[in-house]
Amino acid sequence: MRTPVALLLATVALAACSQEGPGETLPPEPAAEATGAAVDCLSVTRFNTTRIRDDHTIDFIGGAGGQVWRVTLPNRCSGLKSAGTFTYETSLSQLCRQDIIYPLQQIGNQWQRMGGCGMGPFVPVKLAK
Repeated sequence: MRTPVALLLATVALAACSQEGPGETLPPEPAAEATGAAVDCLSVTRFNTTRIRDDHTIDFIGGAGGQVWRVTLPNRCSGLKSAGTFTYETSLSQLCRQDIIYPLQQIGNQWQRMGGCGMGPFVPVKLAK
């Protein structure tokens, strides 16, 4: 049985481009510097948008002042970055570190909730430019 040389070379080239080693995770971009102590909960009125940086990191971004809180999830949230969006449920007016988020995947004309992922603390940060 012959292995196509082009397929073998393409596989080697893709592996060489990877910046992560087995079991390694690169820091999220952009880098961020903590500007205060982490808090366990954040009122949902304190942020108006989010940026999913990778399967481990979400930035919650405030309104006019542009304050940013970075959450580093305790475990990888598979599919979070590729989904590009998530949902959560809370009976309070705040999102807390013990809450669960759910990446959303669009299938046809409907959104489907994927497996849940635990949150982490909210760290106020200044993003690198």
